[in-house]
Amino acid sequence: MEFDEYVAARGRALERYAYVLTGDPQRAQDLVQTALVKAYRRWRHVGRIEHPDAYVRRIVTTTYVDWRRRRDSTEQPVAEFPDGPAGDADPAERVAGRDEMVRALARLTPQQRAVLVLRHYEGYDDAAIAAVLGCGEGTVRTHASRGAQRLRAALLGTHLTEEPR
Repeated sequence: MEFDEYVAARGRALERYAYVLTGDPQRAQDLVQTALVKAYRRWRHVGRIEHPDAYVRRIVTTTYVDWRRRRDSTEQPVAEFPDGPAGDADPAERVAGRDEMVRALARLTPQQRAVLVLRHYEGYDDAAIAAVLGCGEGTVRTHASRGAQRLRAALLGTHLTEEPR
């Protein structure tokens, strides 16, 4: 598969995945562009593997974690979402609910957020998450447990003493 074909076929899915990780449409696009540049440099190798999407998703995930890990970064995610499906709920309630979720997700460490996104948004099992993040399944379960606890605490209005790095 050629690089342009891959981007045309999977670009939007990568942007959706990056959006769930970052919570910001512009940062998601930046993240995907950065990841695709990295993938393009190795495309001779990546294009020949059976599932290039797994390789590129790992690049997206590790790039996101690296961005969040940098201490010198002063850029913060913006709590705005693009318009979603219209549903029966009051638009103000939908916006308030999304805002609450974005704020709760922002309290997670990058690893916790990546694990929860891969598990609940992408549907990966622990072994697949461990492969993407390059860690053990026990570490995945620990990040999932602590991330879910922190998310629950944030959504219920209780406070944990430990802040994300």
